[in-house]
Amino acid sequence: MKKNKEIQRCRWCGDDPLYIDYHDNEWGREVTDDKTMFEFLTLESAQAGLSWITVLRRREEYRKAFANFDAKKVSKFTNDDVERLMQDAGIIRNRKKIESAISNARLFLGIQQEFGSFCAYLKSFLPEGKPIVNRWKDTKEVPASTSLSDAISKDMKKRGFKFFGATICYAHLQAVGYVNDHLTTCHCHPDNLKD
Repeated sequence: MKKNKEIQRCRWCGDDPLYIDYHDNEWGREVTDDKTMFEFLTLESAQAGLSWITVLRRREEYRKAFANFDAKKVSKFTNDDVERLMQDAGIIRNRKKIESAISNARLFLGIQQEFGSFCAYLKSFLPEGKPIVNRWKDTKEVPASTSLSDAISKDMKKRGFKFFGATICYAHLQAVGYVNDHLTTCHCHPDNLKD
């Protein structure tokens, strides 16, 4: 990319500095550690019915409230913790979402035991276990869900996960870079990162 050329981004991040930083440094980048994977799983579930920027602005508060996204610690949260979190103005105070974060942590640990890691579990659904790189030219082309997110969501629901339907699952896959949906015009698209 030439230095004098204006940086092109996916339009959804707009001009909010927090959104731009998230877009440029996290979204669509392959996550290889389960701690980050659990963080995104918790945040994406909290997002259900809301905008991503709403959750992103509360990320640090979520980090404090949910034991720095330590799945083992969160899995041991009790009803007292639920009540404590219901009083925490820094997070989205939805009882079902809070309870599901705790329940999902327990299920997350179960998947780790079964597959070795949650990352390995998700990759088992990917063609050849590798991230999918799409080549969309316009935001209108990007789907809200796909047969892949449908299959993963269905399997996770069967295992007991809550707040993780096909649309949230697809957003999760995009966030953790297992599906790269940066537009071809975006400076973060893999084709544009090559020299």
